Amino acid sequence: MGCFRPQGVSSLQLSAKTYATSVIALCICLGMFAFIQPRRLSDEQRIKLAQQFKFTRMQLPEPTGKLKEARTTNPSLAKMSAWISSTGAAIALCELDKDGKSNDLIWIDPRTDKVALLPVPGTGDRYKQFSLTGHGLRFDSTMAPMGAFAADINEDGNTDIVVYYWGRTPVAFLSTGNGMTEQAFTAMELVPGQQIWNTSCGLASDLDGDGHLDLLFGNYYQDGAPVLNPNTKTSVVLQDSIARALNGGQKHALLFKGRPSKQPPIAVTFEEQPNFLSPEVSKGWTLALGACDIDGDHLPELYIANDTGPDRLLHNKSTPGNLKFDLVSGKTGFATPASFVLGEDSFKGMGLDFGDLNHDGIPDIYVSNIACPFGLEESHYLWLSDGDAGQIARGVAPYRQASEDLGISRSGWGWDCRLADFNNDGELEAVQATGFFKGVINRWPELQSLGTGNSTLLSNPRNWPCFGPKDDVSGHEPNFFFAKSSNGRMFDIAQSLGIADTVVSRGIAVGDVDGDGDLDFVVANQWAPSYYFRNDAPDAGESLSLSIVRPASGTDAMEGTKTAPRNDRKYSPAIGAKVQVTLPDGSRRTGMIDGGCGHSGKRAHEVHFGLGRMPKTTMLNVVVEWKNVEGKLVKSSYKTRPGWHRIELGTGETHS
Repeated sequence: MGCFRPQGVSSLQLSAKTYATSVIALCICLGMFAFIQPRRLSDEQRIKLAQQFKFTRMQLPEPTGKLKEARTTNPSLAKMSAWISSTGAAIALCELDKDGKSNDLIWIDPRTDKVALLPVPGTGDRYKQFSLTGHGLRFDSTMAPMGAFAADINEDGNTDIVVYYWGRTPVAFLSTGNGMTEQAFTAMELVPGQQIWNTSCGLASDLDGDGHLDLLFGNYYQDGAPVLNPNTKTSVVLQDSIARALNGGQKHALLFKGRPSKQPPIAVTFEEQPNFLSPEVSKGWTLALGACDIDGDHLPELYIANDTGPDRLLHNKSTPGNLKFDLVSGKTGFATPASFVLGEDSFKGMGLDFGDLNHDGIPDIYVSNIACPFGLEESHYLWLSDGDAGQIARGVAPYRQASEDLGISRSGWGWDCRLADFNNDGELEAVQATGFFKGVINRWPELQSLGTGNSTLLSNPRNWPCFGPKDDVSGHEPNFFFAKSSNGRMFDIAQSLGIADTVVSRGIAVGDVDGDGDLDFVVANQWAPSYYFRNDAPDAGESLSLSIVRPASGTDAMEGTKTAPRNDRKYSPAIGAKVQVTLPDGSRRTGMIDGGCGHSGKRAHEVHFGLGRMPKTTMLNVVVEWKNVEGKLVKSSYKTRPGWHRIELGTGETHS
């Protein structure tokens, strides 16, 4: 059969038109390629940017005795033991010994599976490291801790610790306040019965607005799945889709109900509110949770970051004792890819944080996905607010995806991610943990084959490739540290700072450990030593660091009263309190006392604002909005100078 040619058109004319069309198409492709390629810094620019930061690395104490290298798994998962062993390293910064600084660590090292409490390296031998073992409760080898957060959950003025696990329900370790030893913490079951949960994230927040902290947990594998039991015949069900999996573990909310006794440690009761989310929302494969008041109604919205399925943003419409959340979604558009619409993505959410990057008073949301060159190059998210938080009430998420614009869309296999101002210039940096599992045999081809396979086969682990002890998937990626350049775009300078570790990292905790006015951070690594990075920025700007506490309801120091002598009053971290600082030029900065947002790293209970260059005598207006134990909104105003300050809510006093 001959070649079809339009009548009256010569071969020469057709070739010319074809050539012209090809040239135009090539130019368009080259233009698009140039557009999507990351813009680069010159060596001189990179050096200048890196000179604003400096960190001193200190290793956390190495565990003693025989260390594990992998987890014992359910027989149906044995061939993918490296995959099952890829999480569990966790870190939290907090104040436990009441010295006024966030220089205590809750550290979970999967090599020992111990929940260790210890001083941050370099802060003095204030007490000996010890572990919370949960004497009196049932523990066995089918259970492993996955993370922990600190909060005064019984409101007695002592900071308690909540630990969540694979293989069992979470446990509260209630502090008596009698020193820093294991005996000063009493283990208490939070959920009755011997249920099997596989929890990968958790936090404390006043979810229903009654003035008391509630607890929220995100389970990964299905509830009841014996993931770590090698002596069972029950097979584990895996994801039913690589992009839309909705058959994972439940989200569990435990609402504060009261304190049945007043003898230390004061017992506390929580009650689970079942079915507070629809099955479609509740059963994502969750790796990170966030709670933050986005629309200004003093009820925290929830962000659920899901692996192999869409993330969820939920508008909080709860009332005391009753949880109610409405699902909201991002705005679609002709030029907007489906996965760049909040709530419609098919990516692999594994870490998240809140921070106001565009200074509009609305928290932006930074989410880690997988963005591995020559692997699975999705995109990390930076959900940047558009200035109209009221859209949430109309079911619309007030965000656009801006990670590529800002330069933080690509790095590697992301986990915890943090937004923080490390050089006090008033702009947030982004630090990110990366890596999956480390070995010597590259298994990316098998993983890519799995990702393009038939979704109906995925839920059965027999159909998965082998991921064993010697196998590697993104096991040699560096951690990332993104800083904003003079053109407004952020660039990774971790290599220049000497902190681009190529170990597999999980949790990141941030706080002003030494009280010197700049933020430090700690990284928990998987199957490897973990490190504290002390901030020694050579020329940091001024800052305002606030430790904000509220009266413990079990004491006499209640809102509006001063019946107890000041030295006898007891206070708790004011988790959920919102802070607004007005600068001399009229601009404002906002922040929140965080109760555990993210994957397995938990930041300190403080708010930090970089102020740039200003006199140390500058007076700043600070407004704190918080709810007392009666659920009433209280606004407390203060005037203070740059520096580190402790604000005791309910007394009108500010102590530096």
